Amino acid sequence: MTSVEHILDLRDFIEAAPSSFHAAREAGKRLAGAGFSQLAETDAWPVTGKFFMIRDGAIMAWIVPEGATATTPFNILGAHTDSPSFKLKPKPTMSRFGWLQAGVEVYGGPLLNSWLDRELQFAGRLVDLDGTETLVATGPLLRFPQLAIHLDRGSNDGLKLDKQFHMNPVWGQSEGVESDLLGLLADRAGVDGASIGGYDIVVADTQPGQIFGANNEFFAAGRMDNLTSVHAGLVALMAAAAAPAAGVIPVLAAFDHEEIGSGSRSGACGPILEDVLTRVSDGLGASESERRRAFASSFCVSADAGHAVHPNYGERHDPVNLPVLNGGPLLKINANQRYATDGVGAAVWARLCAKAGAPYQEFVSNNNVPCGSTIGPLTATRLGIRTLDVGTPLLSMHSARELCGVDDPHHLAQITQTFFAAAV
Repeated sequence: MTSVEHILDLRDFIEAAPSSFHAAREAGKRLAGAGFSQLAETDAWPVTGKFFMIRDGAIMAWIVPEGATATTPFNILGAHTDSPSFKLKPKPTMSRFGWLQAGVEVYGGPLLNSWLDRELQFAGRLVDLDGTETLVATGPLLRFPQLAIHLDRGSNDGLKLDKQFHMNPVWGQSEGVESDLLGLLADRAGVDGASIGGYDIVVADTQPGQIFGANNEFFAAGRMDNLTSVHAGLVALMAAAAAPAAGVIPVLAAFDHEEIGSGSRSGACGPILEDVLTRVSDGLGASESERRRAFASSFCVSADAGHAVHPNYGERHDPVNLPVLNGGPLLKINANQRYATDGVGAAVWARLCAKAGAPYQEFVSNNNVPCGSTIGPLTATRLGIRTLDVGTPLLSMHSARELCGVDDPHHLAQITQTFFAAAV
């Protein structure tokens, strides 16, 4: 697969994944097509083979090769399926001045202004009173309209958006339509609106991803934080399935809720990854001591989006470490362990990149700019597995539409495939 072929496949994956629930289901669909079997958490699990399980908006997938033992290490690619957005509130239908609006709550830390004046959709899951879940994606339906400059002459001097009063999208007019947003969502999903007992619905951009630039070197799309990493891990795991390595158990761990702190049953602070690793280990007949030995020789690459140097805001970056688009994935480093990378992890990453024939760049924050964090430190803390943090460099992170280089996601997949092929 070339860089362009990879980015086009990433475009299709992003388009099919307007919510974390859709991302998990699309990943599962692709894995099933590659011969992986879906497992239910309530069932007994087979030992060797290619498997995946879905918990809400998270997906875990793994390969247990023939010959795996109780102490075979796990090589884990960690990522997350959710992105900053807006989530539908209870009693979401609002009517004002003849407009139909939706009550939404800010999810994570979106760049609010980037969501203005775009054709957006609602996407997520509807849950019937009997517990049946149905995914829905409306296509273009709503918009956050910006106030005209004639009515706010100072808007170009500093736009101030109130999260409660200014970020209520319009989705129709109250004259001549059924003014029930949940009813509309139910209709689009093909279910009975009266049977809906709950829902998890977010706002998503509808504009397709686009390659552009003087040499077609750029790619713009929504939700690249962090579907670039989920997709890279998916591509690498399916490639690994063609020739499983005997000495390692490769795992794709795509969590939900990273953008709001990971504190959920499907997030990195929850038990989902440990549940999977423990059940696989139990299937291999591991004692607690043997499981700890396996964990001690395991490795986790936490893959999340990172920052490329911005040409108009160079002072916000470290003056020496200045990663660029198409310069390779980032090795993310922070002295205060907001990223989990240490010297041992850095050496492992350098070795993997050299073996894959792929470039990489180092990222460290400007001392005056607070550093974000990822699932890396959470995973290392929960499981004691050595972890490093990497990611695709972006501009406009947390925008409704982010920007990356065409080559970088492909390089991340190549390195991940190398990582899945042998113990480090």
